[in-house]
Amino acid sequence: MRVLVTGGAGFIGSPIVEALRAHGHDPVVFDIRTDPAADIRDPQALRDALTGVEAVCHQAAMVGLGTGFTDAPDYVSHNDLGTAVLLAAMAERGIHRLVLAGSMVVYGEGRYTCPRHGTVRPGPRDVTALTAGHFEPPCPACGADLAPGLVDEDAPSDPRNVYATTKLAQEHLAAAWARSTGGSAVSLRYHNVYGPGMPRDTPYAGVASFFRSALARGEAPRVFEDGRQRRDFVHVRDVASANVAALTADPAAGGLTAYNTGSGTPHTVGEMARALAAAYGGPDPVVTGEYRLGDVRHITADSSRLRAALGWKPEVDFEEGMREFASAGLRGE
Repeated sequence: MRVLVTGGAGFIGSPIVEALRAHGHDPVVFDIRTDPAADIRDPQALRDALTGVEAVCHQAAMVGLGTGFTDAPDYVSHNDLGTAVLLAAMAERGIHRLVLAGSMVVYGEGRYTCPRHGTVRPGPRDVTALTAGHFEPPCPACGADLAPGLVDEDAPSDPRNVYATTKLAQEHLAAAWARSTGGSAVSLRYHNVYGPGMPRDTPYAGVASFFRSALARGEAPRVFEDGRQRRDFVHVRDVASANVAALTADPAAGGLTAYNTGSGTPHTVGEMARALAAAYGGPDPVVTGEYRLGDVRHITADSSRLRAALGWKPEVDFEEGMREFASAGLRGE
């Protein structure tokens, strides 16, 4: 199968290209990093790239929390306008298969349980509480402590920052395209992806990249809040294999199917920082108590639907992945 991989020279796109080749497919890379004319917002460039293509794996995006709301036009332009232009070109070319790089950020906060009120959804994080070092969200009904759990694909969406909003909009655009054309769209909602080739610590990089970059400079990783915020760290090769599974599964026409894509084993950010520092050889992390208002406290995946539907399972465990990541190069080094 000939597959166009947008963002195919990037951190996640590159392993997808490798995995597709390893499974006998013909990936076509569309990435502005390798070709300045490969702008996802350029209709003619996409029409040309889609010639002979049977499916699209859409990884191109502006990622991360950014530097503030002034980034909003760039996020919307690259992520949402770019996706709309891509889908329009696919409709023109009669291409009916799409796998989209989704994100767990569409959920906002994860799943929480109150001992009195059951499953609840905390509201926006309170600046006064965060400044005072109170990082756990209380029950919105009674103020009690909450127990975090795994979020599944049926949880309501509640994006808490600009990037998250654009990722949800991408899913809505893909669903509208699928309904209009009879196409098949899958969104793989990635959790915290890490591994070799991560971009260096720009404002748009992930927390694993920030920690690894600090260690390379001989500095201690700086852990925000109290380090107990829960995430699901999933290796980039496992994410690549999930994309191959989604591209080769029997398509469900006329709509979008979302799958959480995570390791299934939650770890705290502090645990990740300590494991990475130990594998690298120090220095030990420093817990700062600082916070970013756009961050959520806990978000971890229930990826059982992806395992059951597509037969996918992660292969790289946390300790092995951190050891590899400690010695791997970062993009831009």
